[in-house]
Amino acid sequence: MADVRQVQVTFDCADPRAVAQFWKAVLGYVDPPLPEGFDSWDAYDASRPAEEQGAYWACQDPNGVGPRLFFQRVPEGKVAKNRVHLDVRAGAGLTGAERLAVLEAESARLEKLGGRKLYTQLADGVNESCVTMQDIEGNEFCLD
Repeated sequence: MADVRQVQVTFDCADPRAVAQFWKAVLGYVDPPLPEGFDSWDAYDASRPAEEQGAYWACQDPNGVGPRLFFQRVPEGKVAKNRVHLDVRAGAGLTGAERLAVLEAESARLEKLGGRKLYTQLADGVNESCVTMQDIEGNEFCLD
């Protein structure tokens, strides 16, 4: 049997720290441990060359279960639909009206953080309801 590989999900964005802050609040993630010799991530970032300051940020599952998220600054803005997106399992195991209520409540919470609700796909007898949203820089994700 082959070894299972861990994955990191990388986001291209304009403001890595702001996008990381959003996703930390969505997922309950935290900043990674500080590099040795630094008492804050701000101090670490200030120690880097000026052109590299603010160029990336990361966050991770405090329990070590979910993938690490990495955010890197790129010069171009988002121009097309994501080819890969995260499904945030807010309603896992729920069905019908109970699931929809949980998804709508989570959508409202994330809108207060700067997310944007695009649309709700209602259960169709085959698939359960889900909500398609965007993060603060327009990256799509689903609440499912």
